[in-house]
Amino acid sequence: MIPMRDGLQLATDLYEPPSNFQPPYPVLLARTPYNKRNPNFTEQAAYFARHGYLVALQDCRGRYRSQGEFSKYVNEARDGYDTVEWLAKMPKSNGKIGMFGTSYGAHVQAAAAKLNPPHLRTIVVNMGGTSDGRLSGIRSHGAFELKQLTWAFHQLAVESKDPIVRERFKNEDLFAWVQAMPLRRGLNPLSVSPNIEDYILKMLTSSDDSPYWHDMGLNWVDYYDRTADIPMIHISGWYDEYLLSAFDNFEGLSKRKKGPVRLLIGPWLHGMNAQSHAGEVEFGPDAAIGDFAREWHLRWFARYLRGDAETAKDEKPVKVFIMGTGDGHKDPNGRLFHGGYWVESDSWPLPDTDFVKYYFDESTLSSVMPKQESRADTYAFDPQHPVPTIGASTAASNPLFAGGAFDQRERPFHGDMQKGFFGSRPPYLPLKTRPDVLVYQTPPLAANVTVAGPIKVHLWISSSAVDTDFTAKLIDVYPPSLDFPAGFEMNLTDGIIRARYRGDGKRQRLMQPGEIYELEIDPFPTANVFKKGHRIRLDISSSNFPHYDVNPNTGEPLGLNRRTVVAVNTVYHDPKRPSYVVLPVLKDHSR
Repeated sequence: MIPMRDGLQLATDLYEPPSNFQPPYPVLLARTPYNKRNPNFTEQAAYFARHGYLVALQDCRGRYRSQGEFSKYVNEARDGYDTVEWLAKMPKSNGKIGMFGTSYGAHVQAAAAKLNPPHLRTIVVNMGGTSDGRLSGIRSHGAFELKQLTWAFHQLAVESKDPIVRERFKNEDLFAWVQAMPLRRGLNPLSVSPNIEDYILKMLTSSDDSPYWHDMGLNWVDYYDRTADIPMIHISGWYDEYLLSAFDNFEGLSKRKKGPVRLLIGPWLHGMNAQSHAGEVEFGPDAAIGDFAREWHLRWFARYLRGDAETAKDEKPVKVFIMGTGDGHKDPNGRLFHGGYWVESDSWPLPDTDFVKYYFDESTLSSVMPKQESRADTYAFDPQHPVPTIGASTAASNPLFAGGAFDQRERPFHGDMQKGFFGSRPPYLPLKTRPDVLVYQTPPLAANVTVAGPIKVHLWISSSAVDTDFTAKLIDVYPPSLDFPAGFEMNLTDGIIRARYRGDGKRQRLMQPGEIYELEIDPFPTANVFKKGHRIRLDISSSNFPHYDVNPNTGEPLGLNRRTVVAVNTVYHDPKRPSYVVLPVLKDHSR
């Protein structure tokens, strides 16, 4: 039981190396809210111990055997610091501490590093470490990421210490509650656990820039300067919910630290580094990082905790997987073979990148500015019939929607997200047929186009409502083939903005109905080869549910609305008001 500065104690298991290793040992620390006795953690700890590390697994404050009350993201910086320094003083410790962990296990590493513990020597931030929770991870430019709600429901269902609570949540219909949003204090299932209800309702009702979003547990951007200057790697996937944070943190910290600071991005779902597919798409065996949780970490820690010269090979700071180059056949598992390859670089975005504007013009994307005056597309967005999420950046275990790449077609939902999508309705047509989805695409490409880097969508819009959402989704459109006679419309990345947070996004500003505004959508970065004969497509709409909550269009305070209205939304694309997407196109990069 390791004492914290406020007197509470956190339960920690220690795994010692076998007798063929002599103390003092370098120490590896993993902190988790998911039970340190979970076999996934214990097996990994035993493996590292067998290779000469003293390994500490700790239950976070208020979880399992640790004292105190758990509040998501809060207290992790101080608790992490205190644990690192306590372990450094152990008789069998050599004072060199490294941290590892995925998702929340990455958040706690980032939190500890912000306080710069003297004995922390390296961190492996795998798919976590939120850079700014107001913009990604909790909310996204005003919209609420519903994965936070699913996390709370799941924790109470499987990990509450109260058997009555566990039994209740096993029978709660999460899908029904998501459709009944917003939750009201004391009138929802989470009220049985006031601390969990408190943080969910705080997330649900907060989006203006405020001290809440600058707390050390929710924000890294504000703390880059004071973060420990140690070797670190930021790992994520093109279909990981913390992808933007990985890029933000790499760019922000590499400018300030001697490091080294590295970035590794694969075509992965959240936490699925050892998997070569995401959703309905296969990227090939090279896409996976073998036994990521073991051998890969051993090489990293040998390099930065033991100074092993054999593992200290010269590597470039950026390594990313560029999706594409596959022939699109259906593999034995029924997945489309999209393929891809790894590239290493000294910088991000990659060298020789041109940022090319593709303008909207009727239903087309073109590098030529539209010439016709007063062109616009108008649609009605009904919050009672939102566009369903068909593939996105998330964890494989998300119970509400499937993560990864999918053909953009609605399918009946029966609880199995590999066969259907929540919110789909008959006749289960492609999303492009919906009247509330605007489609802009290039003609079939005459040559390969490699896109790798940040994406920005610039829109001129108006609405009949005082507030509404706008979404953007980048899609690689495969032509018809024998394996996929209807073609395959593969989602690459998407983004959203709540219109009241246009501009700098720090304070809400409702719109005047009918007035024209500029706004920008920032989808996650991506890297993909659009092959010859394919099309580059951008879908614009006003909902992506249940990835994000649905805007009621009423302008009521966030998370407190009681009404919904249909918003009639317009996107303009003419010479005076050109709407466009900026794509990072690599020059001379054909494969």
